[in-house]
Formats: sequence, structure tokens, C-alpha cells
Amino acid sequence: MTGLALLLVLSSALIHASWNFLLKKSGGGPGLIAAACLASLVAYAPVAVGAAWVQHYGFHPMHLALMFASGMIHTAYFLLLDRAYRSGGDLSIVYPLARATGPLLTIAVAVLLLGERPGPTALGGAVLVVASALMLTGNPFAWHKSEARSAVGFALLTGFTISLYTINDKWSVAAWLIPPLVFDWGCNFFRSLVLVPFTQRRWPGAIGAAWRERRKTVLAIALLSPLSYIFVLTAMVFTPVSLVAPAREVSILFAALMGAHFLKEGDLMRRLVAAAGMALGVAGLTAG
Repeated sequence: MTGLALLLVLSSALIHASWNFLLKKSGGGPGLIAAACLASLVAYAPVAVGAAWVQHYGFHPMHLALMFASGMIHTAYFLLLDRAYRSGGDLSIVYPLARATGPLLTIAVAVLLLGERPGPTALGGAVLVVASALMLTGNPFAWHKSEARSAVGFALLTGFTISLYTINDKWSVAAWLIPPLVFDWGCNFFRSLVLVPFTQRRWPGAIGAAWRERRKTVLAIALLSPLSYIFVLTAMVFTPVSLVAPAREVSILFAALMGAHFLKEGDLMRRLVAAAGMALGVAGLTAG
């Protein structure tokens, strides 16, 4: 992995953990998620147009299919992640489980279906990142007993959606050469097209209430969530997905520290040991 790719992925990790922290702290809800999608659509529209013009973007009908697929998977991702947090899951439990499941499945698919062949050092680093992520959770099924089961289930389902959209999106930006900014905006367009009417029907007035009562959080997530993923998409243009996907999981370190310090979720020592494991894992990814 090149230095530029690593910088993009690590920056993405910090930003990604930050908007997850805001989502957990705010209480989330479908109304907030839908409001953030709409705000993001407006905020990034001129940026996406500029990127398309600068990069001489050539449209192909297949691009719409890829954006639609990613948009639908991301819709499921956001709703499942939000539900995991609202089911009582701590940031330091839900986030590691979701983020560790995703790259594990992504690497398997990348090797089996995309023909990628990461070296042994990189693979060792990937395994260490994932193992350290799981170490952060301790024994999630013992956490708050039955109350944890629902949050853990939704977290694991979230991880499954991560693996799906990562493979789809790698193919989109690397094989079909869709500019990352354009691709992410198109995905958000389809996501909003489905999520907003769905939210309005199921929870009437929730979007407006989220905008009135938690506007700062809505705007922060609207700006940070796409930015974190645009960095990842950019890295995936010139870096194997089997390296990018696990390297993203350094965000678990940031989320764990935020949970311990700002949300008072405790157990800092285990998280620091796991963080050291992730640092070594990322070093292996970089060397491989």
C-alpha cells in the first residue's frame, strides 16, 4: 500500500469514527439519517459536478446500475447501524463488530472472485487488524446479557452490508472508472430516493423534527459521512480492495477511544492493547 493510499485511508478512519460517534451520541433515528442524506445531496452537488467536469467524466448506462446497487446496500447499512445503536449497543461494541465483519468477508471475496493476491505480510496484517477489532469487544454476548443480542445481531448484519458495498464500489471506481465524488453522489441520490419516502410513510414528520431539533448533528453527518467514503473510494482506484478494506478498520481505535473518553464506556486497557495490535496490522498492510 502506498503512502498516499494509507494517508487517505487513515484520514477516512478518523472521519468515519467521528460521524458514528455523533450518530450514537445524538440518539440517531431514521429521521436523522434521511435528513443527513438530503443535506449531503445538496451540499455535495456542486462538488460532484466540478469533479465530473475536471475529470472529463464519460457516462455509461452501467454506471446507473452500479450507483443504484450501492445506494440500496448503503440504505440497509445506515438503517441497520442506526438500529444497532438504538438497540442499546455501545459505540465500542457495535462499531468494532460491524467494522471487523466487513473486511473479513471483503478479503475472502476479493481473493476468490476478483483474483487479488495480497502477499503473506499484508494478509497477516489484515488478520491482525480483524483479530484486534474483535478483541475490543471482549465477549459481546455476555455484555448486558439478552439486551446485547439484538445490538450484536444488527452489528453483524451491518458488517455484511459493508462487505457487499465495498466489493461493488471497488469495481465501480477501478474497473468502470467512475470518479469517486460522482459515484458517491449518485449513490446518495438513489439512497435518498428510497429512504426519504420510506421514512415519511413510516415515521411522519421525523425528517422535519430531526432538522429542527438536531440540525448541527444532521449537517455534521451530512458532510463527514460522504467525505470519509470518498477518501476510501479514491484509495481503491489504485489500491487492491483486500488491503484498503482492513486498513479502514483503524477507525475502530478512534471509536473505542471516543467511547471510553466521551461516552464513559470504560475498559480502556483492553482497548489500548487491541489498538497496538491494529497498529502492527496496518504496518503489515503497508509493507505488503
